[in-house]
Amino acid sequence: MSTHTVTNQAPPRVDRDEYGENVALRDAVEREAAGWAVEALHEVGRRVGSAEFQDDARRANRHEPVLHTHDRWGNRIDEVEYDPAYHRVIAAAVADGAHTGAFAHPRPGASAARAAVFMLYAQVEPGHACPVSMTHAAVPVIAEHPSLSDVWLPRLLSRDYDPDLRAQKHSALFGMAMTEKQGGSDVRANTTVAVPVGDGRYELTGHKWFCSAPMSDAFLVLAQAPGGLSCFLVPRVRDDGTRNALRFQRLKDKLGNRSNASSEVEYEAASATLVGEEGRGVRAIIDMVTRTRLDSMLGSLAGMRQGVAEAAWHVRHRAAFGRMLVDQPAMTGVIADLQLEVEAGTAVAMRLARAYDDDATAQDVAFRRLATAVMKYWVCKRGPAHAAEALECLGGNGITTDWPLELRYREQPVMAIWEGSGNVIALDVLRALTREPASFEAFDAEVAPARGAHPVFDAHLERTRRLAKEVAADPLPDAAARRLVEALALSLSAAQLLKTAPSAVAEGFVSARLDGMSGVFGALPRDVDAPAIAARA
Repeated sequence: MSTHTVTNQAPPRVDRDEYGENVALRDAVEREAAGWAVEALHEVGRRVGSAEFQDDARRANRHEPVLHTHDRWGNRIDEVEYDPAYHRVIAAAVADGAHTGAFAHPRPGASAARAAVFMLYAQVEPGHACPVSMTHAAVPVIAEHPSLSDVWLPRLLSRDYDPDLRAQKHSALFGMAMTEKQGGSDVRANTTVAVPVGDGRYELTGHKWFCSAPMSDAFLVLAQAPGGLSCFLVPRVRDDGTRNALRFQRLKDKLGNRSNASSEVEYEAASATLVGEEGRGVRAIIDMVTRTRLDSMLGSLAGMRQGVAEAAWHVRHRAAFGRMLVDQPAMTGVIADLQLEVEAGTAVAMRLARAYDDDATAQDVAFRRLATAVMKYWVCKRGPAHAAEALECLGGNGITTDWPLELRYREQPVMAIWEGSGNVIALDVLRALTREPASFEAFDAEVAPARGAHPVFDAHLERTRRLAKEVAADPLPDAAARRLVEALALSLSAAQLLKTAPSAVAEGFVSARLDGMSGVFGALPRDVDAPAIAARA
């Protein structure tokens, strides 16, 4: 029966160039020496914006991974079955270098170009980004050890995707397993034991509470060796083709990131190779953790971009009370405020990515040490509230699984927890300030050139500098850690926008974030040019 005609609904937001429409990202790519990648980024943008890719993203999240511990004859296999859509998504991301493109073809801007590819894929399907990120972050760890790099580095740099578990593959994805039930972030409390068996080989026995992407070809794992906590490379398949003794107990039933499997695993004398030296496991794996922290920020930003893009699309095609929603000042302010978060995060994230290039200076290295932790904390903390506001723009449609923002609302809290939740990151910032003072000097040198551009920024910067000195001198600085990290994040974000962004964006951010920031998106000061900012969404 035909009871009504469907009107006043936004058309499908498909077959778009997600790179071409992301003004903030386009500007940052050119600025961070990655202009040579623009043509390829447009291709990626069209790929992830296609109806087919978006359909695969939906399928991968609705048809979730399934663990098979045994085959039908009773043999232990420990395999995770994914929907074919998930394999198509991750194969496309790997083919476009979202994992190790910056290492495979190093040049100025390579890390920024790779970050852009990573964000474009994560914007539409976030779950696959976990193994992609860990594979990217494993490269510098493996590269430091010739006996491992000869075998594994060509596989890591390959753009082929092969989901089968077998020996002598031409490509590989990496995962990592650090946390245990009793310790969580306190990895020194780990109880997994590594027994040496000769020639740098060990056998691991114990458990891990979180093992991300269990179908990866190899994992970096922390375990207690005779010399203390150490890092090991644990392959899924031994050189002779037999399965390594990794026993997956169950898959985590998670709030978000549901297309990607996360598991509990037990090691039963699993074959492993020492990475680095015994007793220096945290030092061996810290570079991987730092890079995955950057990717957590990139993943949160990808979600913010998806949120504001979908919200802006909806309000530009939906009318209420006699006007299009976007033309109503209250809604214009919401879209502008959501876009301000994307503008600031993208500008800083791409600057940070550039600091990871092979030609990075000593100043870049010191800057990224502090800035990665600061911005991982801030951007990932802003993500959930941003997703909630973007979802609300769609009204009732937003909370249904027919639209992508329901998935994004569940996804954003994941990034705030992975690779260090809020307090862990804030304490790491304190550690950098006290043990590596050059990192704060480099950070301050990054923001200082913006002085004089806006009096509100100047006042905020001076308050932040005083706070940093007070916290550094405090015998019990932990209580003020979050306040300091927030102040540092806002300083860096505002400085980067004042140096690079259009005046409406830069001045809007300063007015909205530094001059008495509201806790609610859309409560912008009157002097903010909301229509100009919203137009960039």
